[in-house]
Amino acid sequence: MTRFVTKAAALTAAVFPLVGVGVAGAQTQAVDEKTGPVSFANIASVRIGDEGQRGGALITETQRSPLLPGQSKLGVDRVSVPKDDGERATFGGHYQIDLGRYSASQNPYPPGVASRDHNVFAALQATTVPTAAAETNYALRDNWQGGARPSDNTVLVLEGAKTAVDCAGPAKLSATSSVTRLWVRQAGGGLGIVPVPGGTAGLQLKNLRLGPPGDIGNADRATTVSDLRLTRVAAFDQLIRQDGWRGGDATAVAGWRVEITTHVKDAGGAALQDVKTTIVLGGVSCSIPKGFVAKAGGPAGGTNATQPAVPTQVPAGYLGAAAPATDGSRVPLGIGLLFGGVFFAAVALLLGRRRKTGSG
Repeated sequence: MTRFVTKAAALTAAVFPLVGVGVAGAQTQAVDEKTGPVSFANIASVRIGDEGQRGGALITETQRSPLLPGQSKLGVDRVSVPKDDGERATFGGHYQIDLGRYSASQNPYPPGVASRDHNVFAALQATTVPTAAAETNYALRDNWQGGARPSDNTVLVLEGAKTAVDCAGPAKLSATSSVTRLWVRQAGGGLGIVPVPGGTAGLQLKNLRLGPPGDIGNADRATTVSDLRLTRVAAFDQLIRQDGWRGGDATAVAGWRVEITTHVKDAGGAALQDVKTTIVLGGVSCSIPKGFVAKAGGPAGGTNATQPAVPTQVPAGYLGAAAPATDGSRVPLGIGLLFGGVFFAAVALLLGRRRKTGSG
């Protein structure tokens, strides 16, 4: 039995061996785990707080392509962020990202958006071409608003969102980020469809009824508003990732990046502080070394992996007392990790203990 082990994911490999390699896999030489072709896929990651602010980074289970042809696929039990009280305490308690199936009583989407499972995987094709994709419906809601139904608290919906990458060669990199419809909470209270930004253009929204991700003393729902910017991920450093998530000589990336600046005010309208929250939905990447040449075989693509799905995961990220990486995009792995990437390992928000004057 062959085991997949990386420095970043040793804990995961100890409990999740690479299985089902089969005769074809046994005849295929494994790619180099440090420099060879590789892909990663993450359904949702969050960074709360800007430079100089207290906060944390939350990263769900990140799929990594195996060293032999096959794919690693996210389990269907991940349907929201947070998914339990432990994650909720870390996330701050207000925000929730829905990204899978839902019950009728917990529908966070507008009418007509069907319940569905997500499809998130990182694969190494039989040609050794790395690919990755993340496809689902995303809903961001602010439960601080206290709506009677889950959909009453929804602020942003990406319906039919899909991100995908394919690294067939140094000059054959492909990355796409698409969405069928965008829904935004309107000033009148309902969710309405807004145009999807094309290319590098971003969607910018002002004064949304959206509060901070966690409790802040004296914050008032009636006066607190947020500005939101939605863009496509265009660079590797725009992903929110663990150190185990690496690039290569040639790298393709995709994803949807949501940047929220919340202007927290008290009941009298006085500014308490601004809180920055960054969310990356469907972050994917693939990388290949210089001089990479795909092996002969079928066409590249997410369905061409010859082996069954295997749980090859980078564990959840952790941001503690140590300073984050200077580019602000990486989260060190180490103390506080729980194997398998099932739970977040991050510091709890302490935003409510700090008050500073922000712009009005």
